[in-house]
Amino acid sequence: MKKERFLRVNTFFYKISVFLVRFYKIKDKYLNYNLKQSIMKKSILSILVFAVALVFSNQAFAQEFAELDKSPLDASVYPTNKRVSDKLVKVVYSRPFLKGRSLEKLAPAGKVWRTGANEAAEITFYKDVTFGGKSVKAGTYALFTIPGEKEWTIILSTSLNVWGSYFYKESQDVVRVTGKVSMGKKSLENFSIAFDGKDANATMYLAWANTIVSVPVKG
Repeated sequence: MKKERFLRVNTFFYKISVFLVRFYKIKDKYLNYNLKQSIMKKSILSILVFAVALVFSNQAFAQEFAELDKSPLDASVYPTNKRVSDKLVKVVYSRPFLKGRSLEKLAPAGKVWRTGANEAAEITFYKDVTFGGKSVKAGTYALFTIPGEKEWTIILSTSLNVWGSYFYKESQDVVRVTGKVSMGKKSLENFSIAFDGKDANATMYLAWANTIVSVPVKG
């Protein structure tokens, strides 16, 4: 596509050159020198402005956009009511599919996981909270997890805007808490995070396949 656009632009400027040559010959024959110079300057300026506008227009219409990500970005908030602007917490994360694979393969037990796909999930507390029984200051943190059979370790880290868990450093941990594991009746194809609760007392749920992990959050 870029090569075709380049050829079109070259062809356009070649036609302009031919036009200018013919234009000069006509003016040499029918116009006096002063009038010819004035018209030439105005004509050349107009053509150049038009050419530049055309080039940028072609570039704008040739913009390519990415397809939908295979693990789309999503967000979960509490309170869940969208009309409530006074939020307690929000999680931004990517939602990978199982696609016939096991949870154990995608999120191995005992290893630090990005809690989703692509960039590590990030959790924002809009006020000071008690997260999993531990005090956490308002702010945004990376949300890492370590899966286990009966419980998961939930990690809040200061390491933001990181791809996966490849650059995870334990020295950047803010807190580590324990999430309780239960088994759901329905298998979830997409990794999901949701909140439930009443007033300032909420529970964050991480769910994938038949595994559900819960962590209390209190404002």
